[in-house]
Amino acid sequence: MKSRPTVAIVGATGAVGAEFAACLEQRKFPLGTLKALASARSAGKTMNFRGETIVIEELTEKSFEGVDIALFSAGGSISKKFAPIAVKAGAVVIDNSSAFRMDPSVPLVIPEVNPGRIKEHKGIIANPNCSTITALVPLWPIHRKNRIQRVTIATYQASSGAGAAAMEELVESTRAHLEGRSYAPKVLPHPYAFNVFSHNDTVDPETGYNGEEIKVIRETRKIFEDDAIRVGITCVRVPVLRAHCEAITFECEKPITEDEVRAILSDAPGVKIVDDRAKNYFPMPIDASGQGDILVGRIRKDVSDPTGHSIAMFVSGDQLLKGAALNAVQIAEYLV
Repeated sequence: MKSRPTVAIVGATGAVGAEFAACLEQRKFPLGTLKALASARSAGKTMNFRGETIVIEELTEKSFEGVDIALFSAGGSISKKFAPIAVKAGAVVIDNSSAFRMDPSVPLVIPEVNPGRIKEHKGIIANPNCSTITALVPLWPIHRKNRIQRVTIATYQASSGAGAAAMEELVESTRAHLEGRSYAPKVLPHPYAFNVFSHNDTVDPETGYNGEEIKVIRETRKIFEDDAIRVGITCVRVPVLRAHCEAITFECEKPITEDEVRAILSDAPGVKIVDDRAKNYFPMPIDASGQGDILVGRIRKDVSDPTGHSIAMFVSGDQLLKGAALNAVQIAEYLV
């Protein structure tokens, strides 16, 4: 890899695409040239990067000539079509979609958890699902000290997880609701203002689990390299613009105390403890938004488990940053 690689952003006009560029700039990523790629309808638009104006180009099969690293966030179908083309042209692809996550030959990477897998890539590295990242960044250091046998998660997922159009729908539907106007949802299946509903991914009619939940279960096992870990999860969409929250209860192989968990997480990479019982101040999307750490709080004994093996906690992380763009840029930093 060049010391100053040429980087392409695929899906540059989307919510995550914009965060790719912001992360590269804020973290002073040592790139030589930035290419911004999007659909034909966005070609010719511009974006600012390090004080320069970048003209957005149409994504084509010839877009990757001279590209060293390609950051993809344009949906699974685009990744499946263009990622192999980018690899053939000589680029390393870091893909934010679900297209390659469960491919045994593709590393599924959270840099705080399994950075060693990056060097095993064969041209493509997969970014995990945002809910998976939010849960596993704080769970991994605990798992290393005292193996986690079972984890139960309930998510509170922001509109950012469904893209810029869903964020706009939340804003517009809320405005309409407050003004007493009707608003027909176009992006999400249910009214979004002042409402919560089951995550909008497809539900398996046999198991009752939706695609988002299945992703977290499978990805956790792959990243932890532990097919025996038991994962139960319910994913819910909430009327928050960005930053997901998760209520997590985990059961360890040996007894564990809340003080031990705090000690483990106090110096864990990518984690910030926000756990003030006196002020009733715990992780919130408003605090998680715009920064890269996973906020962890409400750390307490699970009173339903008399064996002392289980802990409950509440976490929040910015879906657009650590849940997507930041995680990918951290992977790119390992490459250079």
